[in-house]
Amino acid sequence: MSTKPKILIQLDPDKHCSAFDAVVAVDAGVEQLMQYSSVSPSDVRNIVHGAIFTRGIEDLKSTAIFIGGADVGKGEQLYAEAVGAFFGPMKVSVMLDSNGANSTAAAAILCCDRHHPLREATLLVAAATGPVGRRVCRMAAAMGAKVLVHSRSLEKANGLCLELGSASGDSSSFLPVGADNPQSIAESLDRSTALIACGAAGVQLFSSKQLEQAKHLRIAIDLNAVPPLGIEGIKATAKGAASGSRVDYGALGVGGLKMKIHKAAIMKLFEANHYLLDAEQMLEIGRALL
Repeated sequence: MSTKPKILIQLDPDKHCSAFDAVVAVDAGVEQLMQYSSVSPSDVRNIVHGAIFTRGIEDLKSTAIFIGGADVGKGEQLYAEAVGAFFGPMKVSVMLDSNGANSTAAAAILCCDRHHPLREATLLVAAATGPVGRRVCRMAAAMGAKVLVHSRSLEKANGLCLELGSASGDSSSFLPVGADNPQSIAESLDRSTALIACGAAGVQLFSSKQLEQAKHLRIAIDLNAVPPLGIEGIKATAKGAASGSRVDYGALGVGGLKMKIHKAAIMKLFEANHYLLDAEQMLEIGRALL
């Protein structure tokens, strides 16, 4: 058993490393936090090699890498570079959670599935082409849901459906919905049994009237905590709040589970030196917590 201190190497493409991610890391038991900001893909290999060549193989599980930052696309590039720099047993565990997209999506999926099993759901994912929405779509489909992929642009929604269908091998699980077509939105809400709104902060996606008319909804989740909220009428603090035959979650209601997943995932990194934690792995961590 390694007695080396737990070192977390935080790679962030932004000018300043996320203070939020740093605080969570310390609260999760990290003993030494090494932060690198303004990291580009070309920087990653040397940083990773510095991490894997300074300790014996049996002690590599006491070193791990966390990739954060506000830009999820850039975070994904750093993640790919980090994993690509490993060889043989020379590796450390890596976690990707840029902008909290993975832990947030995992928490939203688990909240939904707790009240309405996704294998039975027709799930409308609003603002699906964003980082959180994309992850919600792919995890929900993997759990058996019929996923209605919502975007302001029908073309973008259709493109994401094609991408997700190709990756999963099951294009029938995804159906595009253009938010610029009021009739299409009404029809999608009418057929949906679950709704997860993944829109940008301060953007209302659905009015309370639209929600009231969605008679088959069993659960509605809004991941926007900044007024105006993504779904009018659902409080940010709602956590399984009953609303007729529907239960509601706001961003802060989901946030408690998101934080537990985030911390548990960091702790998981130090159990072995081979874990690669993306959205699906965080979903499993969250499921174990429940």
